[in-house]
Amino acid sequence: MIHYKSPREIDRMAVPGEMVALTFQTIAGLVHAGTTTQEIDDVVRDFVKDLGGKPLFLGYNGFPAHCCISVNDEVVHGIPGDRVLLEGDLVSIDIGIEAEGFCGDSARTYLIGEGDDTSRQVLSVCRAALAAGIDGARPGSTLVKMIEAIESVIRESRLGLVESFVGHGIGRQMHEEPQVPNFVSPVLRRTDIELRPGLVLAIEPMVNAGTGAVQTLDDGWTVVSADGGISAHCEHTVAITEQGPRVLTLGPGECWPPASGTPGQ
Repeated sequence: MIHYKSPREIDRMAVPGEMVALTFQTIAGLVHAGTTTQEIDDVVRDFVKDLGGKPLFLGYNGFPAHCCISVNDEVVHGIPGDRVLLEGDLVSIDIGIEAEGFCGDSARTYLIGEGDDTSRQVLSVCRAALAAGIDGARPGSTLVKMIEAIESVIRESRLGLVESFVGHGIGRQMHEEPQVPNFVSPVLRRTDIELRPGLVLAIEPMVNAGTGAVQTLDDGWTVVSADGGISAHCEHTVAITEQGPRVLTLGPGECWPPASGTPGQ
């Protein structure tokens, strides 16, 4: 069942959404060579506590950390630890927070230093795919049309589209209906829905340098590209309103669409 939110509920969802964005703003300066992923997670832990929010990921099906940090060939669900970030690393960080009885969920990918052509392309395409999905999240359109916009950006780039993981509805629960894949399947075409005001979605494309195939490591969480190619993951929580898409996971000084190279992507 899809739970549509009232304008007042969407305003309440903007509270945890902004908390997520504020957390990203706080850790952005830590994402550099020499930092360990555990150090970033520790800051997330302390900052979310100070905000009065609850980390959504800690303890979720046994997940042991406050955020997911996935580096290079790690696609999603990377567990923070003693790994030291290096120049040229592509680092995806996923943060979820509960507050006001609602959830906010977002992922941002950072390139440490200049990187190489492949890392820059993967990051650029992932951001462009997210932007296409958000632009398509308009009342009167359909879920299929929105997803087609995401898929076309990735397919045209000839990079790997990760099909094994999807976005989702979000509200009082982190994962609600509908599922939001990044490609259009025959099943999705048969079950397509109209995008109506009050629908809130976590839109999250994942793009690999090689193929879209993935596998899960022995820790039971960390998902890596099957061929070792680097990966990027970008996500925002987006409400469909009468006025168009409203991105809820933005912080002070951030806007959508963002200017090139600015925060919020």
